[in-house]
Amino acid sequence: MMGFMQYQKQALVQRQELRLTPQMLQSIQVLALPLQDLRLRIQEELDANPALELLDDRTSGGLDEVGDAPAEDDYSESSADRTSDYSRFQGDENAKRMFMEGALSHEESLAEHLLWQLRLQPIDEQDYSLGEVLIQNLDDNGFYREDPTTLVQLDRTAALERLITMIRGFDPVGTCVADYRESLIVQAELTLDEPELATAILRDHLEALERGKHTEIAKALAVTETDVAAALAAIKRLTPFPGRLFSNDQTRYVVPDLVVRRREGQFFLVLNDDEIPVLGLSEGFRDPASLGDNEARKFAEERGKQAKSFMTALEQRNATLLRVAKAVLDFQRDFFLRGRKYLVPLTLRDIAEELELSEATISRSTNGKYIQTEWGIFELKHFFSNRVAGPAGSRHSKVSVKETVRELLEQPQHRGLSDQALSDLLAERGIKIARRTVAKYRKELRIQSSYDRS
Repeated sequence: MMGFMQYQKQALVQRQELRLTPQMLQSIQVLALPLQDLRLRIQEELDANPALELLDDRTSGGLDEVGDAPAEDDYSESSADRTSDYSRFQGDENAKRMFMEGALSHEESLAEHLLWQLRLQPIDEQDYSLGEVLIQNLDDNGFYREDPTTLVQLDRTAALERLITMIRGFDPVGTCVADYRESLIVQAELTLDEPELATAILRDHLEALERGKHTEIAKALAVTETDVAAALAAIKRLTPFPGRLFSNDQTRYVVPDLVVRRREGQFFLVLNDDEIPVLGLSEGFRDPASLGDNEARKFAEERGKQAKSFMTALEQRNATLLRVAKAVLDFQRDFFLRGRKYLVPLTLRDIAEELELSEATISRSTNGKYIQTEWGIFELKHFFSNRVAGPAGSRHSKVSVKETVRELLEQPQHRGLSDQALSDLLAERGIKIARRTVAKYRKELRIQSSYDRS
């Protein structure tokens, strides 16, 4: 029998890859840092790198000084300079950074993680927009903030149910639900090998399970207590609050990153850089070539390069933050002119497309960054709000509708209106929301029912 000769053949394969350089990673990390954390990061760099020098610690400055900084229309002069510096990062390098930022997950929020998975689905633009609304409607637990049926038109009900089912199967399994019971049921159905008993217990006997009444459950379901114990062991492997796996909220003292001022009908957006120390290269690291010793020259070059990279990351952070804030100001101009009631629906995608940046970049730029306005201090992500169902083309955000409810109930002639009467009155204004949604908004506003108000 003739044998077969096995041999290896060399082949040249050309492959295109995107690699995350240390500079790109540093830039992404610095962009994500809130102001307080950024100051700590700067101090860490100063302690670790002798090539980095503190030229001016301006952190004792106040916001009043920032508000009086020189400014052009919408941008301060210093911010305009930084914006021009940012242009150096356009083109291929910017495309690489956008891709890598979207791929990073160690600092992702729940919404970012779900949106990333939604983008991978073979769905059309309308379904994607609906899925985005559903995801932005989830709280930190992964549960609905509002009844999702109030967020869409009636003719989109079938699509709504299809998108809810899809998102529930995303990682982490069990989000896009009303509460922890529904989350556990979804997880059981999608992750357990034999979910029937566990699902039945969660759906109909959860209270008895919490009280340890295993015998009662076994009798009601015509199974053995051993079966109930096995189902309980499986249930314990589920996560009642799946969204908390991505929750990174910390109580912190808020220092505005930006200040917006209005003078003579124009807005001036100013970076609060009084809170960011001014850095430079230490004298001994400015001209490494002048050093005679080879080791000393190599050390100075390496540390000087690291220092310049960090300073560039700071400049880029400020430039990106200003660009994003200016775009938000442009989209939400009525809010800045007239107050909370005039906040319009806005998505991360709207700003990302406007600036030709990734949604991950917009998320990092707005999360934990605050802006001082004449209406108060707000986190930038506050300006991204869901659309409330209404006539075609209407633009009512949840925040603006709540402010309308508050405004109506502050008027003497409306003070005793029931939730249904409020719902009818809002419908006359083109805002169609259910009575139960009005009741929920009223409770969130800490306004009593009509019975207690009358």
